[in-house]
Amino acid sequence: MSADANAKYSGKDHNYTMFQAFEWYSEGKGVHWKKLTRLAPKLADIGITAMWIPPPTKAAGQESVGYDVYDLYDLGEFDQKGGRRTKYGTKEELVEVVKKAKEHGIVTYIDAVLNHRFGADRIETFGAIEVDDNDRTKEISELYDIKGWTGFDFPGRGDKYSAFKMNFNHFTGVDYNDENQKKSIYRIHGDGKSWAEGVDNENQNYDYLMGADIDHKHPDAREDIIKWGKWALKELGAAGFRFDAVKHIDRDFIADFVKAIRADDTVDKPSMFAVGEFWKDSSEDLGEYLAALDTQFSLFDTPLHYNFKEAGDRGAEYDMRKIWDGTVLQKRPIDAVTLVDNHEQVGQALESWVSPTFKPLAYALILLRPDGYPCVFWGDLYGTAGPKGNPQQPVSQLEDLIRARKLYAYGETRDYFDHMNCVGWVRTGDKKRDGCAVVLCNGGEGFKRMEVGKEHANETWTDLLGWCEGEVTVGEDGWAEFKCSAMSVSVWVKKVAAGREDFGKAS
Repeated sequence: MSADANAKYSGKDHNYTMFQAFEWYSEGKGVHWKKLTRLAPKLADIGITAMWIPPPTKAAGQESVGYDVYDLYDLGEFDQKGGRRTKYGTKEELVEVVKKAKEHGIVTYIDAVLNHRFGADRIETFGAIEVDDNDRTKEISELYDIKGWTGFDFPGRGDKYSAFKMNFNHFTGVDYNDENQKKSIYRIHGDGKSWAEGVDNENQNYDYLMGADIDHKHPDAREDIIKWGKWALKELGAAGFRFDAVKHIDRDFIADFVKAIRADDTVDKPSMFAVGEFWKDSSEDLGEYLAALDTQFSLFDTPLHYNFKEAGDRGAEYDMRKIWDGTVLQKRPIDAVTLVDNHEQVGQALESWVSPTFKPLAYALILLRPDGYPCVFWGDLYGTAGPKGNPQQPVSQLEDLIRARKLYAYGETRDYFDHMNCVGWVRTGDKKRDGCAVVLCNGGEGFKRMEVGKEHANETWTDLLGWCEGEVTVGEDGWAEFKCSAMSVSVWVKKVAAGREDFGKAS
């Protein structure tokens, strides 16, 4: 589906690469949309074809990253929750960045936070039952009245775009009783109201995550969220969604949301791209989730990320021949969005950070092979600003690896995964593009004798990254020995390959 969506909506004829266009500590005060607008031409030039933007919806706080969503229909247009703009800018600036990106062949995916709401306008009284934090199916109190923040009137927006207002009937649970200032998980009582069933089984039922948890079975709440999805794509000209926290949302609702939008002729996005964040190191659970959806859907390959983390942490003790084991990419490559790191970075609840020394190898693995839809993280391309004065540095020459995908990662793949610390592969190229030979070493320096083809006999090849010096001459039989420095990657292409002059100019 990623190929269909990119081909139809970006107009590019080269490999597709997604960019996570923010990090947790991205600069606030309304400058981010303008910054992305300036970056769009350069991103397109290096090979980015899609960008996943942060939640554009109004959050409970003006400088919030956006996952504490308050009003889906406020994209930085109304004076609510501290002002008109979001952390990232105004609606007008958001529309402009999507437009500018599209002009350069980059489609936009909206980060959709549909699990919960924060920042209610008023308190309501309703019946609820406390449940065990470690077993959400276990009741630990009798039914009694509590006071919860569940009244959403959106006074700054009024009825523009949607007249729907939210109250406790539209939620399944909260985590705070304002009556006695007690924090607990409260399941809201009501006819037919219960935790969603199509969710992850952690804590026996992981419907409740945070805030006021939306009841996606409630027909009015359900209808309005699907209406918003259609409106958002049309309003912004976006091409798809990244769904936050899908393991906490009933999967039938997610499927219905995606199908409804793809089928709507007024939206005109039959190939709309949809990827979910199901953050769990279990390809079995992720596979079961995908199999239960009766529509095409992608997931971020969390198990692959954890393999990268383990490989980075263990260094030469890690067997690189096992890097694909237990991944979505291995079992359902068409549904895998591959990543190295994301905004769940140092200092965040789901912190899991791949070692900086391994990141170039990890990016070569997701960018220069045929399977999966790779997603490049802002913090790896540009660095991060936090946390607390602890910035993370960008990955050296990541721009060149992205450009290598754009120019050379085509054709048949010939694998040479025959050593635990030194692996390689060849992409043979196609009728329009040159191929490449890639070698990775997670220990000492190494080499791989690999076949690039007799048509390349006597050609001179060099490492376009410049990390491995020297030249290689391809033999009459089409084979050559390609080297790699210790704990490094080398990407070999012929010396006169088209586009070689654009490498080594990263800024």
